[in-house]
Amino acid sequence: MSNLNGSQPGNNGQAKGQPALRVIPLGGLHEIGKNTCVFEYGDDLMLVDAGLAFPSDGMHGVNVVLPDTSYLRENQKRIRGMIVTHGHEDHIGGIPHHLKNFNIPIIYGPRLALSILTGKMEEAGVMDRTILQTVSPREVVKVGQHFSVEFIRNTHSMADSYTLAITTPAGVIVFTGDFKFDHTPVDGEHFDIARLAHYGEKGVLCLFSDSTNAELPGFCPPERSVFPHLDRHISQAEGRVIITTFASSIHRVSMILELALKNGRKVGLLGRSMLNVIAKARELGYMRAPDELFVPIKQIRDLPDRETLLLMTGSQGEPLAALSRISRGEHPQVQVKSSDTIIFSASPIPGNTISVVNTIDKLMMLGAKVVYGKGEGIHVSGHSFQEDHKLMLALARPKFFVPVHGEHRMLVAHAKTAHSMGVPADHTLIIDNGDVVELTPDSIRKGDPVKAGIELLDASRNGIVDARVLKERQQLAEDGVITLLAVITTDGVMAAPPRVNIRGVVTTADARKLSLWAEREITWVLENRWTQLSRNTGGKAPDVDWVGVQREVELGLQRRLRRELQVEPLIICLVQPAPAGTPAYKGRADAEPDSRPTPRGRRDGGRDGGREGGREISREIVRDPARVAAAAAAPVAAPATVAEEPAPTVAEAEPEGRIRRRRSAAVAG
Repeated sequence: MSNLNGSQPGNNGQAKGQPALRVIPLGGLHEIGKNTCVFEYGDDLMLVDAGLAFPSDGMHGVNVVLPDTSYLRENQKRIRGMIVTHGHEDHIGGIPHHLKNFNIPIIYGPRLALSILTGKMEEAGVMDRTILQTVSPREVVKVGQHFSVEFIRNTHSMADSYTLAITTPAGVIVFTGDFKFDHTPVDGEHFDIARLAHYGEKGVLCLFSDSTNAELPGFCPPERSVFPHLDRHISQAEGRVIITTFASSIHRVSMILELALKNGRKVGLLGRSMLNVIAKARELGYMRAPDELFVPIKQIRDLPDRETLLLMTGSQGEPLAALSRISRGEHPQVQVKSSDTIIFSASPIPGNTISVVNTIDKLMMLGAKVVYGKGEGIHVSGHSFQEDHKLMLALARPKFFVPVHGEHRMLVAHAKTAHSMGVPADHTLIIDNGDVVELTPDSIRKGDPVKAGIELLDASRNGIVDARVLKERQQLAEDGVITLLAVITTDGVMAAPPRVNIRGVVTTADARKLSLWAEREITWVLENRWTQLSRNTGGKAPDVDWVGVQREVELGLQRRLRRELQVEPLIICLVQPAPAGTPAYKGRADAEPDSRPTPRGRRDGGRDGGREGGREISREIVRDPARVAAAAAAPVAAPATVAEEPAPTVAEAEPEGRIRRRRSAAVAG
């Protein structure tokens, strides 16, 4: 039975009283980034990586996207430790933020990754929340009572990267992390294929494998293959060379520094992450370059263009990155020259393509020669292609298989590759973030999912941008905002005309027209909803739900603007309470009368009976289909002036639907 649709294979096969091994990805599935995975057995909980992702275009003001860690916060007493596979942001970037919410007793990982992480934790002020422990190839660490983890050297676009062999009571799990098989690694550190084969011979219960390039045939080219192409472009450049790449691509940066030295060019560094990573890599010996190769950016401008190379961040079109600012002419120290050769030694991460293309266009408009794209041979991926995946499957020989780290189509393609290598379809699971993989020596199945989702951080990386705030920001960006100030007495009387302010709203109605509409909405709320929004507590003034009043006015005005003007701006109503007995505002002499029928059951202007009247009106309209058709066909005049607005028809008497909506909204609130 195929599990590409998430069905449960086989029987449980679990001995009575024997807990299943539970593997729970909280990020990295059906997406690129924020890789975070939980391993559970009995009372032990172990984390593998905790990364971040970058926001999409609609996430206004959001800087960082993290997985929802509610499950970890709820079970923090069970957390025994964390394993880090390598130092890319999508694997370690979330750790400093998580440490603000829960402790992690110890974090094991490679020297380079933990060195980078140390700087992030010091900046966040969370160094006292955990212990960092570096590991070496083939080192085994014990996490809790039930997990033994061996670090197996692999090859990736970042130095010091590992695949994990996790021994549990249920069996051995191989967790590949990010990898490719590079047989000519830049740093000479080869993939420890022998150790991986040892576990395959011993018996691997389940393989959790990186799926990022699962759609691409063949083997991923080695990192060294970009060297001659970069050499050609650098040696042929007549002016400055500007190169952008991922700061964390230590091997790529090492080759660029080697080529700068070969071609007699001094190097200037731009971008905080580029400066930090190169400093850490040189300190730990992962990168070798003489000190005299580097020149401060303020001094490098004094050198001949033919003798300079600028290495910087901005390969993904990030708005605040060095190259993006240069493309906009906003960088204080570097401006584009027509003699510049600008090299993009990176490919766009999914979702960043438009930003990258826009940056390239701007640089070309400034006259620079821009080198980019797959055809130039200046970038290779750090993730496996299909033949790499087959080699991993052949070495590990897993009983069960779960593709991870990739978008859905990548997971499906990887599962098909596993089937072609002899893994039965009913031994394969396609999962999503929050799904629980339950493993026993004889079975794999999905358990009940846990809460998963995203947490959005603003520029401070402290404040969470919740769904309500994000929706409001989207409304502001798309339709603008209208603010409304209403003066209402504690006994339910409008004491002054509403004041309306418009920002970013494209409309034919002016502030005066909107003020008249707001006046009608406030009047309607006071006449029909006041009894539900205020109550007499026996004191001098009644207890008023002012937030409810604001919400009712906002909803009513939103509905009117949607109907009359086909716009949906963010509406913010501010209520200024006035003392009881304040003279009532009588309305404007030129204002249109609100001819909506008085709800049945009201006497002498009283406020009772509004809901019954609304239901009666609704029943009358429903009984007379002709009136419904006539109301729907009635033209709406352009709201240029007050006099031009027609008197409301019966269909305009909106309390019938609104009364029911308001009442349900009040109950929900």
